[in-house]
Amino acid sequence: MSKKADFVKSLQGLSDSDLKARLEEDKQRLKKVEFAHAISPLENPMTIRGLRRDIARVQTELNKRKVEA
Repeated sequence: MSKKADFVKSLQGLSDSDLKARLEEDKQRLKKVEFAHAISPLENPMTIRGLRRDIARVQTELNKRKVEA
């Protein structure tokens, strides 16, 4: 199974409050990584893209639950 599929399945097992906490944590990490990248280039700038996509996946899961409720 791919990393993406594993990540999505792990999100489905979390509660809404856990997802919101994960979302805030990921947003803070993204800000820190972007700031570090602005000061000096990161060794692997693809981590920024990965974080953005992870944030989008968490938001998608939250929106899906809101629509189902």
